[in-house]
Order: sequence, then structure tokens, then C-alpha cells
Amino acid sequence: MARSTRHPREVRERAVTLVLEHQSEYASQWEAIVSIAAKVGVSAESLRRWVRQAETDAGRRSGTTTADGERIRVLQRENRELRRANEILKAASVFFARELDPRLPRS
Repeated sequence: MARSTRHPREVRERAVTLVLEHQSEYASQWEAIVSIAAKVGVSAESLRRWVRQAETDAGRRSGTTTADGERIRVLQRENRELRRANEILKAASVFFARELDPRLPRS
């Protein structure tokens, strides 16, 4: 399920592209981010995070890529579901063991 965002993907991608294309025209990447963020109508911090993630996805910066992050979230969700199912199966096995073994006390 995709997160709802304030800014459409096209706006984010275009803003990041503008920063990466025009950062050489500014004294620092941050100055480019601040300038372009004002022109695009987003906060500078949001644009900075988008640029950092784009750099990570492109392999120019270390960190978890978007694809890896999504895969981790899917695996964590699956892990939670499996743990929950395992607990249910354990409880069911205890229940049926008590039902089938006359030596065990019934609750």
C-alpha cells in the first residue's frame, strides 16, 4: 500500500532533477536546494531528503535504497504474521494435546 504524500511523484522527481542539474551553479548543494524548493513550492528539508534518497538509489551515497527499504518492510510484515501464526499454532497444539491425552489436566 503506497503512502499518501503531499507532493505528487512527478513534482518530487522534477525538483530532484533540477537540484542535481543546477547544483554546480550554486556555492553549495544546500543553496541549490533552498532556491529550487522555494520555486517549486516545497520545504527545503523535504527536498533535501528527496535528493539524499535519489543519491542513495543511484549509488552515489551509502544507505538503504528505496527498493531495499520496501523489501525490508515487506519482510518485517511477513515476519510479524508468521510469528502470530506460530503463536496460534502453539496454543492450538497445547489445547489438542490436553483434549487427546487423558493424563493431562483439562482447563
